[in-house]
Amino acid sequence: MFSYRHAFHAGNHADVLKHAVLVHILAHLNRKDAPYWVIDTHAGAGLYALDGNWAAKNAEWESGIGRLWQRRDLPPLLDDYIQCVARHNRGETLRHYPGSPWLVLDAMRERDRLRLFELHPSESGVLSDNLGKAGRGATRRTLIYGADGFEGLTALLPPPTRRGLVLIDPSYEDKRDYRRTLEAVREGLKRFATGCYAVWYPQVQRREAQDLPRQLSRLPGVSWLHASLTVCRPQADGHGLHGSGMFVVNPPWTLQEALRTALPWLVRELGQDDRARHVLEISPA
Repeated sequence: MFSYRHAFHAGNHADVLKHAVLVHILAHLNRKDAPYWVIDTHAGAGLYALDGNWAAKNAEWESGIGRLWQRRDLPPLLDDYIQCVARHNRGETLRHYPGSPWLVLDAMRERDRLRLFELHPSESGVLSDNLGKAGRGATRRTLIYGADGFEGLTALLPPPTRRGLVLIDPSYEDKRDYRRTLEAVREGLKRFATGCYAVWYPQVQRREAQDLPRQLSRLPGVSWLHASLTVCRPQADGHGLHGSGMFVVNPPWTLQEALRTALPWLVRELGQDDRARHVLEISPA
């Protein structure tokens, strides 16, 4: 249950897609003066050292953000994302990678609020330590729950501001996470129908992973956007991550056009073989 540590995968191709979309959604929320909440159901440690023991073990970031770092030809969506990562690094060396909590903290204004769930006891402890080092402004706007984000989410909906983003990105090591993700979005919409729900999912050789975006697209009466990035063919042994996707309910109207340019670029630059491809689709009008 507690085996997964995101530090092993920090900055990989899945993080690039997930966090580039997240940065864009946050920028869209900031277009209005009204405050908002962000609820992250699986926050992780928040900030990662790419030269640390875990991240360096497989160095997945090298075939992810490492291929974007210091490029000067990035599409706008990816350039905005890289600028956010650059705030946590000095000079030209990429050493630190901000997870979703830190990308949110960087974007938030004084009246915005962040709510983080992290059930893994070690990850939750590191998250708390990292937050304490972020300063009083960050700690004042943020609450951390060492609890199951699926179970705790509905109690926070709707947020008092009636504006907000819910990020759902479990590890999916437990195949029940697929069903729980679907239920979290369905139940969340009953309480907070106008909220933005950003769901990350892995492309792995498991039927549940293939079914999840299709099931989300069948939720009645919602606007959605689905983007996926496949970087390679599935491994013969059935293991490993060959891509990932983001399914966004009530997406910003600007997101589709931003991804239309960014996704082909990512296929070209992060693709590892002739099976690299992308999908970009939206709900019927």
